[in-house]
Amino acid sequence: MTDIVSIVKNKFPEVILFAQETKDEFPTLWIHADHIVRLLGFLKNEVDLPYKMLYDLTAIDEQARVHREGQPESRFTIVYQLLSFERNAFLRLKVPLTAEQPTLPSITSVWPAANWYEREVFDLFGVKFLGHPNLRRILMPDTWVGHPLQKCHPARATEMPPFELPDDKQEAEQDALRFKPEEWGLDKSLKDDELMFLNLGPQHPGTHGVLRLVLQMDGEDIVNVVPDIGFHHRGAEKMGERQSWHSYIPYTDRVEYLGGVMNNFPYVMAVEKLAGIEVPERVKFIRIMMSELFRISSHLVWYGTFAQDLGMMTPVFLIFNDREKIFDIVQAICGARMHPNWFRIGGVAQDLPTGWEKLVQEFIDYLPKKLKEYDSMVMKNRIFKARTVGIGVYSTEEAIEWGVTGPGLRATGFEWDFRKKQPYSGYENFEFDIPTGQNGDCYDRAKVRVEEMRQSLRIIEQCLKNVPAGEYKSDHPLTTPPRKKQTMQDIETLIHHFVGVSWGPVIPVGEAFCGIEATKGNNGYYLISDGSTMSYRTRIRTPSFPHMQFVPEISQGYTISDLMAILGSTDYVLSDVDR
Repeated sequence: MTDIVSIVKNKFPEVILFAQETKDEFPTLWIHADHIVRLLGFLKNEVDLPYKMLYDLTAIDEQARVHREGQPESRFTIVYQLLSFERNAFLRLKVPLTAEQPTLPSITSVWPAANWYEREVFDLFGVKFLGHPNLRRILMPDTWVGHPLQKCHPARATEMPPFELPDDKQEAEQDALRFKPEEWGLDKSLKDDELMFLNLGPQHPGTHGVLRLVLQMDGEDIVNVVPDIGFHHRGAEKMGERQSWHSYIPYTDRVEYLGGVMNNFPYVMAVEKLAGIEVPERVKFIRIMMSELFRISSHLVWYGTFAQDLGMMTPVFLIFNDREKIFDIVQAICGARMHPNWFRIGGVAQDLPTGWEKLVQEFIDYLPKKLKEYDSMVMKNRIFKARTVGIGVYSTEEAIEWGVTGPGLRATGFEWDFRKKQPYSGYENFEFDIPTGQNGDCYDRAKVRVEEMRQSLRIIEQCLKNVPAGEYKSDHPLTTPPRKKQTMQDIETLIHHFVGVSWGPVIPVGEAFCGIEATKGNNGYYLISDGSTMSYRTRIRTPSFPHMQFVPEISQGYTISDLMAILGSTDYVLSDVDR
C-alpha cells in the first residue's frame, strides 16, 4: 500500500505546509487553505483506496497555546479527520487560519455531511465557511453573543454577568424560536398545494429526549425534516478544557448517558497515548467486560423503547427489569449504577470485588432465554415487521457518505466493527462475530442490535473465564502516586505524592485520538496537551451527531408513523448529539 503522505506530496507539491508527528501516529498534514476542497475531493474520489468517510471536522483556537514547535502560524486551525475503509486507516488534515475573523471554503460540495460540522465550527469558534448552504448556529441559541470554544470566552457562569430576562429580551428570544421556512430554504407550497409545517417535539416521547423536528408535510407525506438540536448542549468540550485530566472523567459518563463506563474508555486511552502509559493485561480484560455489560444495557433500553414507539407496552417493562440485573452487577463492582465513572487513566478505580464471578455467571445464564422470549414477542411480531421492514432504507454508500457507524452501518451488509478492524484494549484476543443485515432498513438495524447483545455475552463469558491475575492499575508515575508508606521516609516521594494528588498529572505535550466501538457507533476523543494539568483542546466525536443529520435524508416520502420507526431504529441520545 502506497504511503498516503507520499501520494499527496507527489500529486500536490504546492499544497503541504508541514507534516506533523502525533502521539497517535496518524498521518497529519498541514494544508494551504486555498487547496483544501480540491485535495479532499481527490482523497475521496480519485486516490487508490480512497478516504470515503468524513469522520470528523472540528477546530482549535490557538491563541493561548504555548507549544507549537514547527507548526505553521495560525489563529484558528481547522481539523479534518478522514477514514479509509480500504486502507483501514485515518488521515488528519489541518488548515491554518491567521485572520481574527477567518474564512474558509465550505466542503459541503465534497461531503454533504460537512454541513452540520461546519455549522458547529462557525457556532462555537466563529469561523465562516464560504459557500455553505445555510451557515447558522446549531448548538447555541441564535441570540447567543460570542463563540463559546474560543479561549477568550468565559468558561464558568461566575465569569459572566447575572442572567436577566426583561420584557424586550424575552420578546426577542421568542421571535428567535419562531420557525421561518424561508430561512431554511423551504417552500411553503408544492405545485398548487399548500404545505403544512408541523412541530414534533421538543417534548415528545418519540424523540427520546429534548429534540425538535420541524416537519414539512404534503398531506400525510413528509417532504422534509429540519432537526433543531442544542436543547441538551452543556458545553462538554469546554468543560474538558477547564478540568484536570482526572477530574474530567465523570463528565464523560454524561456525554452518552446510557453507555456508562464505555464513555470513559476512549478518553482514558487517548490520555494514555499522550503520556505513553501501558496498562496491565488485567485492566484490559476488566475494561472490556464492563464495556460489554454496558453495551447490553444500552441495547436493552433501545429494545424496550423501540417496541414502545411502535405500540407495544409489555416489552419495555420486562426489558427494563433485565437492565436492572446489569446495574446490580455494575453497582457491586463500581459502587454506582448509570454513571460509575470507574475507569481511570492507567487502569480502573479498584480491583474486582470478591464474588463478582457469581454475579456475572448468573447474568450470562439468565439473559439468553430472555432474548429468545423477546424475539418471539417483538422481532417476530407481524405488526412490528409491518412497521419496520422496508422503512428508512439506505445503502452502505449512503451510510459512509453521511458518517454513519456502528449498527446502522452494519445493517447495510457492511461488516465493519472497530473492535475487529482496529482492535484496542486486547479485543483481538476475543472470539465473537460481527452481526450484519442486508437491507439497511429499520428491521435490519433492530436485528443487528439484538444479535450484538448475544455476541457481547460471548465476550463477557471469555472475560469471566480468562481474566488474568495482576494489578488493576499501571505503576506509571503520572497515574499512580507513590505508596503512602514511602512518603514518610523520602521527601521526593512526598512532594510527588502531594503534587500528583492535589494538582493532578501534567501530561506531556502532544495530541492523540482514540476511538472505540461504542453502543451507538464510533465514539472518539481527540485531545491536545500543552504540557499542563488540563487539556488544551478536548474534541468529542459522537456517533449520534452525524446519525441525526442523516435522519432527514432517510425520512422523505414516509409518514409520521414511519418517522417514529426511523428515529427509534437510529438509536441516538440527545446528550450524545448535543454534548
